[in-house]
Amino acid sequence: MGRRAMAAFLVTVLAAAGGACGNDNADAFDDITDARAATDVEGRVLITGSSTVEPVSTLVGEAFRAQNDRVAISVEGPGTGDGMARFCDGGAEITGASRPISAPEIEACAASGIDFVELAIGLDGVAVVVAPGNPVECLTKADLYALVGPESLGVDRWRDAEPLARELGSTTELPDENLVLTGPGEESGTYDSFVEQVLDPIAEQRVEAGALDADAVGAARADYAASANDNTIVDAVGADPGGLGWVGFSYAAGAEGVRTVAVAETPDDACVEPTVDSIRDGSYPIARTLYLYVAAEAAARPEVAAVVDFYLAGLDDFLRETEYVALADPTTTVDRWDDRTTGPA
Repeated sequence: MGRRAMAAFLVTVLAAAGGACGNDNADAFDDITDARAATDVEGRVLITGSSTVEPVSTLVGEAFRAQNDRVAISVEGPGTGDGMARFCDGGAEITGASRPISAPEIEACAASGIDFVELAIGLDGVAVVVAPGNPVECLTKADLYALVGPESLGVDRWRDAEPLARELGSTTELPDENLVLTGPGEESGTYDSFVEQVLDPIAEQRVEAGALDADAVGAARADYAASANDNTIVDAVGADPGGLGWVGFSYAAGAEGVRTVAVAETPDDACVEPTVDSIRDGSYPIARTLYLYVAAEAAARPEVAAVVDFYLAGLDDFLRETEYVALADPTTTVDRWDDRTTGPA
């Protein structure tokens, strides 16, 4: 189910339980997972980080709480960057991320004495979304660079991006519509993934060609409307015929008022729709891995270990229910957790 549907589902489950939790409500999530939570632990656990990973962690927290309400699991989704900052400052036991931890973040954790266990938990794609009436069926990465990249500053109509797209080899005919661009902010791992996978490779080529200053690499155009809320992004895109934005596939799959657009790696490559299969097999050009990072010292606490054990035991179930893509083989993730292997993979 989509993110909005998931929120409604959780409200329904908790209401049906009459506000009760603990073992009296242990079967409330049996239709979702067979995973069993440890019932002999108690304490508090904070999961912060990625808004993309947040729905999975929220479901895990509620399912765990249904079996053991003596562990208070708080889940928040300020974004991968903000979550990492809190995690590396010692403010959270676990953080979700929609990209790998960065070198500066590794340094920040080290400076605070935070060792971490990196756990790949699933796959997602970054979906490009447009208003339903937009005639565009496929966009190449060259088109997206021309529309969203650092050289598109001030371009306020789709068609005005065509000259740069043509220079980059695209033959896509862009509509004669106002360009209303909305996307996640710089604190978001979805922003980072889009910039790193779509914009940066072309931007680096443009720097080599002398067409772009090197300090412009690593960012989208500065004049788009940024929001940390996927609802806000989708609503803004759907409200205008020229709306364009990007959000996580799992959210886009359940969103109303917008449609996803196929993406081609290069103008010579096939257009690929974002689907569970295309993300899993890597054919969709903007796919990514989702992560949990667990503080090694916190992992020694029984309640933290119990939450992560439960998370991984029901991982495929929780991913399926929240419309994310399961790992082809979770063995490495399970082994890293069992061995408490620290550092990036």
